[in-house]
Amino acid sequence: MFATLGRWCARRPKRVVAAWLLLLLGLAAAVGVLGSATSETVSIPGSDSQAAHDAARAFSDPASGRQPLVLHTPADGLPLTSDRARAAVQETARALAARDHVVAVTTPYDPAGAAALAPDGHTAYLAVELDLAGRDITADVVRDLRAATEASEAAGIEVTPGGNLAEAADKKSTRRSEAIGLVAAFTILCLAFRKPIAAAVPLAIAVAGLGISLAIIGLTGHMTDMPSSGATIAAMIGLGVGIDYSLFCLTRFRELRASGLPIEDAAALTTGASGKAVAFAGTAVIAALAGLALGGLPLLRALALAPGIAVLVAMAATLTLLPALLALLGRRLAPAPPASSDPPAPGAAASSQAATARGWARIARRVADRPWRHLLAGLAFFVLPALAAAQLSFGQLDGGDKSPGTAGRTAYDRLASAFGPGVNGPLQVTDTLAEPASGPVDPALTAVGRALEDTRGVAAVGPAQLSRDGRTARWQVTPTTAPGDPGTAALVDRLRADTLPAVTRDTGQKAHVGGVPAIQLDLNDRLAQRLPAVIGVVLAIAGLLLLLAFRSPLVAVKAAVLNLLSVAAAYGVLTALFQWGWGAAPLGLGGQVPIPGYVPLLMFAVLFGLSMDYEVFLLSAVREAWLASGDNRDAVVTGLARTGRIITSAALIMVCVFLGYLLWDDPVVKMFGIGLATAVALDATVVRGLLVPTTMVLLGKANWWLPQWLDRLLPQIHVEGGEQHPVRTSSVPEPVRNA
Repeated sequence: MFATLGRWCARRPKRVVAAWLLLLLGLAAAVGVLGSATSETVSIPGSDSQAAHDAARAFSDPASGRQPLVLHTPADGLPLTSDRARAAVQETARALAARDHVVAVTTPYDPAGAAALAPDGHTAYLAVELDLAGRDITADVVRDLRAATEASEAAGIEVTPGGNLAEAADKKSTRRSEAIGLVAAFTILCLAFRKPIAAAVPLAIAVAGLGISLAIIGLTGHMTDMPSSGATIAAMIGLGVGIDYSLFCLTRFRELRASGLPIEDAAALTTGASGKAVAFAGTAVIAALAGLALGGLPLLRALALAPGIAVLVAMAATLTLLPALLALLGRRLAPAPPASSDPPAPGAAASSQAATARGWARIARRVADRPWRHLLAGLAFFVLPALAAAQLSFGQLDGGDKSPGTAGRTAYDRLASAFGPGVNGPLQVTDTLAEPASGPVDPALTAVGRALEDTRGVAAVGPAQLSRDGRTARWQVTPTTAPGDPGTAALVDRLRADTLPAVTRDTGQKAHVGGVPAIQLDLNDRLAQRLPAVIGVVLAIAGLLLLLAFRSPLVAVKAAVLNLLSVAAAYGVLTALFQWGWGAAPLGLGGQVPIPGYVPLLMFAVLFGLSMDYEVFLLSAVREAWLASGDNRDAVVTGLARTGRIITSAALIMVCVFLGYLLWDDPVVKMFGIGLATAVALDATVVRGLLVPTTMVLLGKANWWLPQWLDRLLPQIHVEGGEQHPVRTSSVPEPVRNA
């Protein structure tokens, strides 16, 4: 099937390339018209914070809430209480109200906005109501609003967007990070292939796949909440796997051309062998990401969907666009076949590759000669990271964790300094009444308000708001601590467990605590509950796929266990650099940064999928050699010698791509960049270079043991590229069934 697909694309290369170009241009045009939507909304079905959010729908709030524009003057500058400042701010409010999408603007001089002026008189904020949902607030909208603040700027008042406005203002293009990854990849590929045109082919495949996948993700954001970090993570992973998949296939194509095959046959056989392994590896990544659906959270589904789309597109481009480019550029990508008319012997390409990979052949023999020594040395690499990973704990990010100089960080710091740290993350307490209240001063509401004020950790409680039907009330509660501070999480628990149950007992009232800090707390609690199930399912999926591919229970179990070591190393590095703050300064962070619960969970699925890529390519070569010779030790040496150079080159490319995203301001993106780069580097060197071959040598023929009853149950799925070479014919070769 795969060889047929490859041959079809190789025979119609211009049509295939044109189809991909039309798809890319069509999606780009759609994004240009509709825009690329993102949203940081988090919903947690069944949680107390979600109940509070649902109850708040009784109020006619603006689509995106009230967005702050922070006003600030220096301590020795113009006070915001002066007549000049008042006139400038009010003129700014009138200019803002005339802008598109602005519904209302509340100034700190209005009775409803009196609390928006700090006691020091030098910090305040305008509350801007928009008719846009959070996902529809773009950088263009923010620029339009900023253009209306000229009067305040002229009076010496600094205006900084906060909330969703800051997120849109701080959103930057990933082009710089992607350019760094592409330059690094091109350099490595040039060293590997010694032909710039050959080095450019994987980059072309990756860039085409990246453009299409990002466009699809951007359009998907109009139908579901898609976090901005989702598209960035997808770009990171899609670019890496797109280059890697093309690299593996291009290497196979050059082998086959060197062994004497015509271009069309080499392209077809490349797709039938390495392309089949790519399809299997990509399916493993997508299946691992699909396991996150067990988390029961829309956020996890969105964060899994984005990289899943990127991997699927990269896989499709490798299986269709790459054979077309191989047919168009075949003579410039690989040396001309030998003049001999004799057909190449099966396995000649493999022998040639093993002979040229002398460095890895020596390493493979050395590892096989002293397996116990190298096994213990490999395991020693993971001791310290595993100890650090054991200290990993889930936390909550807030605006104070953003990079200094960003709009979000500046607005956060100024509001926290002027109003107290809790103003950046107020809680929203809702109360559904058994009977309609007579008004905001109803005794039932007054009792709840007093109880909230008397709760330890509460800095201020706003006046009760009552819905039109009088059945729902809500209060804005400002904590004494910052949104990400553990004290705020303790306050949420205190309100839920003690304060609200005590004051609403036997009244028929249903009180809930919402707001961003409460949502983050519920999110981490839900993730901690579902973590064992998600990990178990991902492990089971990975083991089952490897069992289907290589028909060996021991190989499947061993691979799953060794992959856990790479994950533990990534977790350990995250703990040290972010949670402990050891890498705060080099990473452009202000200090210790808490790790959100979804980061380790999503990273687990992604890393397991990426580790499967290298496992499949290594074990495919080992199994192919085993089927040819029946000698387990020789098969391990041959497989490592054939794939060691290409796997380490691919891993180096992926590490460069991931590290390029450290330039991003978002701490979550930095976490993924560092974690994925660490895990891939160790997985491709220590795990694939030491632990996998040593364990396979020690297990001997037990590697390939399969009970007869299980052999009858499992379908025949041959991932290894043990196909015969077609002898200058248009027919598609059948796989050799050496088993």
